[in-house]
Amino acid sequence: MSNSKCPVMHGGATESNMSVMEWWPKALNLDILHQHDSKTNPLGADFNYREQVKNLDVEALKSDMKSLMTDSQDWWPADWGHYGGLMIRLAWHSAGSYRNADGRGGGATGNMRFAPLNSWPDNGNLDKARRLLWPLKKKYGSKVSWADLMILAGTMAYESMGFKTFGFAFGREDIWHPEKDTYWGSEKEWLAPSGGEGSRYSGERDLENPLAAVMMGLIYVNPEGVDGVSNPQKTAEDMRVTFARMSMNDEETVALTAGGHTVGKAHGNGDPANLSEAPEGAGIEEQGLGWNNHKSRGIGRDTVTSGIEGAWTTFPMKWNTAKGGYFDMLLNHEWTLTQSPAGATQWEPIEIAEEDKPVDVEDDSIRHNPIMTDADMALKVDPEYRKISKRFYEDPAYFEEVFARAWFKLTHRDMGPKACYFGPDVPAEDLIWQDPIPAGPKGYDVDAVKARIADSGLSIGEMVATAWDSARTFRGSDKRGGANGARIRLAPQNSWEGNEPARLNKVLSVLEPIAADAGVSVADVIVLAGNLGIEQAAKAAGFEANVPFAAGRGDATPEMTDEDSFSVLEPLADGFRNWQKQHYTVTPEEMMLDRAQLLGLTACEMTVLVGGLRVLGTNYGGEAFGQFTDTLGALTNDFFVNLTDMNYSWKPTGRNSYEIVERTTGTVKWTATRADLVFGSNSILRAYAEVYAQDDSKEKFVHDFIAAWVKVMNADMFA
Repeated sequence: MSNSKCPVMHGGATESNMSVMEWWPKALNLDILHQHDSKTNPLGADFNYREQVKNLDVEALKSDMKSLMTDSQDWWPADWGHYGGLMIRLAWHSAGSYRNADGRGGGATGNMRFAPLNSWPDNGNLDKARRLLWPLKKKYGSKVSWADLMILAGTMAYESMGFKTFGFAFGREDIWHPEKDTYWGSEKEWLAPSGGEGSRYSGERDLENPLAAVMMGLIYVNPEGVDGVSNPQKTAEDMRVTFARMSMNDEETVALTAGGHTVGKAHGNGDPANLSEAPEGAGIEEQGLGWNNHKSRGIGRDTVTSGIEGAWTTFPMKWNTAKGGYFDMLLNHEWTLTQSPAGATQWEPIEIAEEDKPVDVEDDSIRHNPIMTDADMALKVDPEYRKISKRFYEDPAYFEEVFARAWFKLTHRDMGPKACYFGPDVPAEDLIWQDPIPAGPKGYDVDAVKARIADSGLSIGEMVATAWDSARTFRGSDKRGGANGARIRLAPQNSWEGNEPARLNKVLSVLEPIAADAGVSVADVIVLAGNLGIEQAAKAAGFEANVPFAAGRGDATPEMTDEDSFSVLEPLADGFRNWQKQHYTVTPEEMMLDRAQLLGLTACEMTVLVGGLRVLGTNYGGEAFGQFTDTLGALTNDFFVNLTDMNYSWKPTGRNSYEIVERTTGTVKWTATRADLVFGSNSILRAYAEVYAQDDSKEKFVHDFIAAWVKVMNADMFA
């Protein structure tokens, strides 16, 4: 019998089948808008993690977690009989992939369970840490997410090692498949040095936005030095940029580096060539694990992870800020460059007393030199970092306070506002990086406020555009921004070019007195005005519509607003309002996709919103691009009708401008941009556009537009 014919249909996931994007790499990839399809969730549509976590026995879980720290397992034994260092690194690396430019990464979704993060070189052997936690996940089930469990592991590790943490919040909800469309860099190899193909650096050393890490596959900086070459001052400069892009200042950077290295050790006592593939490329017999060593011992003192070998402190199994602690070691010894057994560059003390050396992880009769990485030496060499290090050394209580807060920030930064926090250990204090917003009134006469707005003289375009601009800053990645808080009226948002400050000031000068007279928030009134504009536009199109409205937004104050932190939310383009601040290498339609994904929109919702906003007259600066209608201000499906009408041809007139021309006469009927015409040229988006262009879809279009609009307006209504 012949075995030459394969018995299964070959799909997109097989090695022998190229994807659409591989065949046509310039095609618009819409996959990012459908990353978390409900079909991937095994818990079902009715599962509510917020309700489940309320039933969690938190004290029992914390107790079990602390017990696990010293319950060593033969298949992966703990250093010094304590998993603290490993679990701290798990939580750190889970949270540390966050970058503030777009809010992506971080630990709030449990994404480290999937590629590429589960197989990044910098996450080596953290697959073992997750597997060690499996008995607790199995026991507590869906009452605790993997995302919460991994962060809790690090926090409980610190507590079990003698450190008092600032607090902990549950509320991270797991995703169920890889976020494969997140941009982590364009390099084609792991740990590629800067200057090569697809380098993330330009100029002197300008790191590409939105990236934060210095290399593909690292969480932050290279511990051996810039491009693997030791130079602590240059490493300090990398750290300053990288940690700033994680929303950390110099003091927090020093505290996190020192606090992270006060306990645990690095692993490089062996030959890295003996390690098997990372988890995603490992054989099926590896049980889903990677970096296994089948040629030599590969565990305990012979573990290889980063390649650097050794502990930073005398007592790496417990928190210590006195003699033998991190700053005592760093500042009171002279250090020299050496190599680990695995060949990694590291620093060791020139002279140190035998009793100040840490003991071996398996045999406490053996002592080894402590080590420092280039990132550690940066805290001693860089003038600002050294100043902070000396203060921390001289005032351990102050260091512990700063570190506790910095650790809490690191592990909670991407969770959003406190309304998303759950559990008995949530700190009562409102922190500026949580973007606090006071609760707004709810039980007021909404119709009376709408009547005041209707009599204000504002146009449909002015009301809708202002509400959109207020809400479009929302990022589902880290739950920042949005209409709640009405920060569009505060610096820096009130001066952003994309918000058209002159138009914004005009609208606010009308809406703010209405809010004050009614005793309601400006945030609510801005959204209510946008809703009213849509209702008026629907009526002009022949449909009676009621746009659902949720009251209760509050108004933030300047004191509640960190201007520098909010600067990263400034839109550089908004395809929904047909605007770009300037021309970019990335196409307008790709930037529109990015904005839509951050807003949590599907491709269909993005399509219907663009078609509606065009005919409502919300284009930036009143530009006519994409306004394919003769009844501007009426919520019609004209955009789609005329976009798909083959009586017109499209002619490019510039880098991002086109004329829509009558085929028979050559007369220019309309103008357009790429953000308009992609809905008629991309095969998937055209399929949606054709639905809305149908004669029987006029009412469906209005209904779907309103549903998508409300989704955006309410995206940040977590309470």
